[in-house]
Amino acid sequence: MNVYDKAYELAKSLRESAEAQALQAAKRAVDGDADAKRSLEGFMERQHMLQHQMMSGEEPSPVELEQMNKLYEVLTLNPLISRYFEAERRFSVLFEDVNRILGEGLKSLLD
Repeated sequence: MNVYDKAYELAKSLRESAEAQALQAAKRAVDGDADAKRSLEGFMERQHMLQHQMMSGEEPSPVELEQMNKLYEVLTLNPLISRYFEAERRFSVLFEDVNRILGEGLKSLLD
């Protein structure tokens, strides 16, 4: 058994999963609507800035976090963006589950 072959097989399985397919379809739908695309891109840019700020050791202010939460709520009123967020959440759960399974499988190496 070649570990690299299995890793490529796993990546292919993730790409072909129902969750990945739904995420791609949701992204295409958002991209097809100029307003939804612009809104989502703006939100993601702000989200990345906050994440970068946190990784730099700076905590975002409660006001910034509240603004992001309110923006998220407003964006979810758009059915295309709401569908995208839900598809993204489902794919993230799948990906986290796979990572957890891998981690648990390798835990015995350190015992």
